[in-house]
Amino acid sequence: MEQSNEKKLTISDVAEALGVSKTTVSRAISGKGRIGKDTRARVLAYIEEHNYKPNVLAKGLAQLKTYNIGVMLPEDYTVVDLPFFQSCLIGIEETAISMDYDILLTMSRGRDCAQLARMVENHKVDGVILMRTFLEDAHVEYLMSQGIPFVTVGSSNYEGVIQVDNDHRGACRELVSILLMKGMKQIGLIGGIETHVVTQSRLQGYLDAHAQAGIPVNEDIVYVNVEKEIMIERAVEKLLSEQVDCIACMDDAVCIHVLNKLRREKIAVPGQIRVASFYDSSILENNMPSITSLSFNARELGTMACKILMELIDGNTARQRTLLGYEVILKDSTK
Repeated sequence: MEQSNEKKLTISDVAEALGVSKTTVSRAISGKGRIGKDTRARVLAYIEEHNYKPNVLAKGLAQLKTYNIGVMLPEDYTVVDLPFFQSCLIGIEETAISMDYDILLTMSRGRDCAQLARMVENHKVDGVILMRTFLEDAHVEYLMSQGIPFVTVGSSNYEGVIQVDNDHRGACRELVSILLMKGMKQIGLIGGIETHVVTQSRLQGYLDAHAQAGIPVNEDIVYVNVEKEIMIERAVEKLLSEQVDCIACMDDAVCIHVLNKLRREKIAVPGQIRVASFYDSSILENNMPSITSLSFNARELGTMACKILMELIDGNTARQRTLLGYEVILKDSTK
């Protein structure tokens, strides 16, 4: 049994044992610099045999890396958003750990880039993942100006920004198309902050579905920039007065308030009105009736964003936009 106080092998020990310089060992480990193939193979074979694990700090200095990545969360996320960010972070963390990287978390406060700048300009990270995108995005603009590798979780309208996202537009188009084909001609829409790119994508999917079906959009039943409970309740009241067939919610946070309002008004779902959500999470899973929604894999989103960031850090290229899939889940609320 290996003793816990056993002396750890150092880069100097490896160099001495093989009769080479420490620089040669470092080059063999990093894969950079001039070194013969036979020498590199001999060094790698020795360190594998003796289970040598390079000290991360020393390895970082040799490669001019910190072995940290920054992850920026939006400060304005709600309790309802938390499951998404947790799952996404798990995907990032698993991938980062597998590549000997650690994560530094920071928060975004509107257009204030001070925390991000401190992280980047003090050389604390090798790259950054932004967890929310905006139409006018100060953090994207700052990172572009610094030339540091970064990836956005969510789409971005900035040219050249590497982004990973779910296909929100395609998903919303498919779900709304299904609802229209089921005979729901008046589908009200509630939620979404217009400055968020995801809101624009979901809204465009809603519009695309109507265009494909040849059904004009009634602008009087579309409510965006509606997130506070009282605003959502007023929107529901107006949609009921318009006698809509279905209320489509931009996300599950909006959907919960819509369902609560309908219960208080004793309006049966789906008997008197149907309800669907453009985002599914654990918040909706126990609702009665079960809610038609769109399912996205947030963990996969984080995994893919981190993998792509690692490629960029290593000097490789990546396609500008990677879209992940979705699943339309039809349940009792739209029967």
